[in-house]
Amino acid sequence: METRRIDPVNCSVARALSVVGERWSLLIVREALDGARRFGEFHSRLGIARNLLATRLETLVTAGVMCRVPYQEPGDRQRFAYELTEQGKALRPTLVALLEWGDTYLADPQGPSVIVRHRPVEDASPCDEPVKVVLECAAGHSHLAPEDICRTPGPGARFLESD
Repeated sequence: METRRIDPVNCSVARALSVVGERWSLLIVREALDGARRFGEFHSRLGIARNLLATRLETLVTAGVMCRVPYQEPGDRQRFAYELTEQGKALRPTLVALLEWGDTYLADPQGPSVIVRHRPVEDASPCDEPVKVVLECAAGHSHLAPEDICRTPGPGARFLESD
């Protein structure tokens, strides 16, 4: 029986990596999720070269992950802050998943350097418990093991020609 292979070039993972697959890009998004907005904040928090930071910010803006917002300090020229768009904010679970993986396989012997916690909402009972990423299917089955999931063709699948 012949099985059709999905064209690996037509892949959302590859498309996503073309935007955020470079190390500094996800670190910029991480800092933005933690409140950084200005070029200088990203530069001092990350220690990244200014030219590389400018290039990565431009890539994230062009891709729609961040947007430029003008601001001006009194007596200074207009500058731009960088804010995450909804598309950028939606990367938080990706960063939490990478953090979990890193904590499991790469953390210092003393343990993780950061713990992501559920921030209590105003007028709600405090939670403050650690957050984790959970794989769940549309039927509500959760905590799926890697062997419990598989890739299948979606509506936009393209197939390779058979030999």
